[in-house]
Amino acid sequence: MKRHVLILMLSALSAATVFADSSRVTEKGDATQIEYRATSRAVSNGSEDHFTGSVRAEQLFPTNETAHYSGAYVTFQPGARSAWHLHPAGQHIIVTDGTALTGTRDGRIIRFNTGDTVWCPPGLEHWHGATPDAPMTHLVITGSKDGQNVIWKEKVTEQQYRGAAAKTTEETMMNTNEALNKRQQAIIPIAAFTASGDLDKLKSALIDGLDSGLTVNEIKEVLVQLYAYAGFPRSLNGINTFMAVMKERQAAGIKDQAGKEASPLSPDLNKDEYGAKVRAKLAGLDVIPPPSGYQLFTPAIDTFLKEHLFADIFARDVLSHQERELATISALANLTGAEGQLRFHLGAAMRTGLTAAQMNDFVAVIGTTVGQAQAASAREILAAVMETRPQPGASK
Repeated sequence: MKRHVLILMLSALSAATVFADSSRVTEKGDATQIEYRATSRAVSNGSEDHFTGSVRAEQLFPTNETAHYSGAYVTFQPGARSAWHLHPAGQHIIVTDGTALTGTRDGRIIRFNTGDTVWCPPGLEHWHGATPDAPMTHLVITGSKDGQNVIWKEKVTEQQYRGAAAKTTEETMMNTNEALNKRQQAIIPIAAFTASGDLDKLKSALIDGLDSGLTVNEIKEVLVQLYAYAGFPRSLNGINTFMAVMKERQAAGIKDQAGKEASPLSPDLNKDEYGAKVRAKLAGLDVIPPPSGYQLFTPAIDTFLKEHLFADIFARDVLSHQERELATISALANLTGAEGQLRFHLGAAMRTGLTAAQMNDFVAVIGTTVGQAQAASAREILAAVMETRPQPGASK
């Protein structure tokens, strides 16, 4: 971030001058560690051309011949923020004190706190700064490409900033009041990594799930259900991974709660009718519609969906329909090419009782445990789903 931080400086000192004492090697060819002491760091105020409000920058280290990235602490006073800009090689932002806001051109705003990290991909125009009522310090690690690490744009307007701050404050209050509980949050990475086949991450997610209060049978139920969405190979790989986790925990003397077994289905259950009703309810329909589309083109798949997925599986009472939909959207969010199915099931998840705040929490958990790209895609589809939902008090 050498050029970035130097742009922040009112001083015209070059980076070579700033770091001359700390980066010099005594003899040509020496391989030695280089020390940048806190007492010799360059500190300056943010340029009025590129910042609004009071901003202070402290450069930590420059780029060098092999590490094409630099680091700096940047402190924003309440209401201060950067102008719009982009980084040709991307940037990591790590909040070290306070709460940060960052926004992109598509209107998406992220509010993140001490210890949280945001990755800004190369070429993505964004801004970042403090909230209106408190200062914030973040560590930025910025890559450099062809000698350039930042391209500045116009300033963020007061209207843009205030709108972003108000939006994230409202969302934070909603999530505080109606966040997903630990058990619900634990389902998300288990389903997502089972679907993608990332078994190392799945192992960690399974351990976290058990530690968060999920029973052994509840986790088994998630893994079994996902064969219908990700296929038998991924489901069986997940089950084998869970078997290994259980073996390790038992060897360590850890006793996990088995939980309830599924109640037997009634032999008189009309699976076709039951499955059709469940699917219609998840779709928000009061009446089962006549077959159309793929149902007419390939009746067999429609039978399997109704009688097996929405009857044999959804009728098992180890998990609620809400928990099953949470597992489903988590898996679909981590699969490529499943946007249409994710759109349907995001709506279905809300019809099982998950609130808008909890759905936003779902996206947040995807971002922190699975990946920001998957979260961004899920957030975009969720926004489209939310636009089509009737508002409270509106007639259907």
